Amino acid sequence: MQYIIKNFKELTNIELYNILKLRQEIFIIEQACIYPDIDNHDENAHHLMALDAGEIIGCLRILGKGVTFKECSIGRLVVSKSHRGKGIAKEMMQKALDFIGNELQETHIKISAQVYATPFYEGVGFKIVSEKYLEDDIPHVDMLCDLTATQ
Repeated sequence: MQYIIKNFKELTNIELYNILKLRQEIFIIEQACIYPDIDNHDENAHHLMALDAGEIIGCLRILGKGVTFKECSIGRLVVSKSHRGKGIAKEMMQKALDFIGNELQETHIKISAQVYATPFYEGVGFKIVSEKYLEDDIPHVDMLCDLTATQ
C-alpha cells in the first residue's frame, strides 16, 4: 500500500478523475444520496490517495482553516468496497492527522461525520462537539480532534 498527498494543482488528470469516480461510487451510488460532491473545495485541498498496485483504492481531502470550519478539516474519506476491513481508512486518517500537525503546523481538526461512523473517528482521537443534525438527509455530528492531546 502506498499513500501519497498532493495539492489540487499537483494531481494528474487521471488521479483527479479516479478520485471523483471513487467518491461518486461510494457517496452517491452506494449510499443512494444525491448531493453536489464537486463543491469548489477540492481546488483548495490536499488530497491523500491510498494506492494498491498503482490503483487509487481510497482517498480523503484535507481542507485548510476557514474553508469549511475555522479549524482545518478532513473530509470525503472513502475506501473502495473491495479494500474495506483492512485498516486502510484508519491508516489514511493517521497520515492526514500527521500531515496537518507536521506540515500545516495546525493542532485542531474539525469534521462533519456521519453518525454511524463516530466510533471510527473516536478511535483516531475525535470527540463529538455538536448535537445530531441532517446533512443531505443523513444524520451527522461535528467532531473535533486536538492533536496536542493525542501526542
